[in-house]
Amino acid sequence: MEPMDIIGKSKEDASLPKATMTKIIKEMLPPDVRVARDAQDLLIECCVEFINLISSESNEVCNREEKRTIAPEHVLKALQVLGFGEYIEEVYAAYEQHKMETMDSLKGGKWSNVAEMTEEEALAEQQRMFAEARARMNGGGITSKQPDTDQSLDS
Repeated sequence: MEPMDIIGKSKEDASLPKATMTKIIKEMLPPDVRVARDAQDLLIECCVEFINLISSESNEVCNREEKRTIAPEHVLKALQVLGFGEYIEEVYAAYEQHKMETMDSLKGGKWSNVAEMTEEEALAEQQRMFAEARARMNGGGITSKQPDTDQSLDS
């Protein structure tokens, strides 16, 4: 990322991608409303400060519970402690939606069945893929035949 794309004074300062934040700001406003660049920069700085505030309080909640990893529950508790309780339902709904979308993308992904395979099935699939790759390299077509399991990879 280019230095001009990020709002922030030093590497120690937290920052957000300026282009992404500008896009979010524009999406939240009516199309006929324009925002001055200084106002956009100020909004981005406010977002960074808000994230720092929530993160810090979430960390304190986590420490009070003698946990080492901040969990979503700690963030929700931090919102309550900081006086943002009215947003908890909306934040929790967004979190649940994110979880569902993440699960859906993992289930529909290319490697979704890998975790469900036994070691033997994974080995057989690997051997089949090696055989297909060898066939392609040797100018042949793809074969769907299962190779012998004791076939050498050097052939």
